[in-house]
Amino acid sequence: MFRPKLPTMPQPTGIVTPPTVIEPTTITPGTPSTAPATAAPAPVPASTRPTIQLTPGTVLALVGGGTAVVLVVGAVLVSMLLAVAITGASVTVCAVVLRSLLASDTRRR
Repeated sequence: MFRPKLPTMPQPTGIVTPPTVIEPTTITPGTPSTAPATAAPAPVPASTRPTIQLTPGTVLALVGGGTAVVLVVGAVLVSMLLAVAITGASVTVCAVVLRSLLASDTRRR
């Protein structure tokens, strides 16, 4: 009853492929080939990626989005700082009240 029951490993089902053996290959250093001096450089193929065109509207949207992100992050950080400050002040007030209660209790005796 108090012995742990270990689960049994499930057996594989379906077609199981045997592990493949990878044979190592040897690397032989070759002689560096030098290009003939008369060969012209190969032309660079034109890029098929579209270029980003910044219009005044997109620049305004990017600036507005960046400003919104900065304001939101700033508001979150300021609220966290305010929460820490309020917590510290409340702990200080609790400590002062407890100190005064303990001090007044010892004076009465």
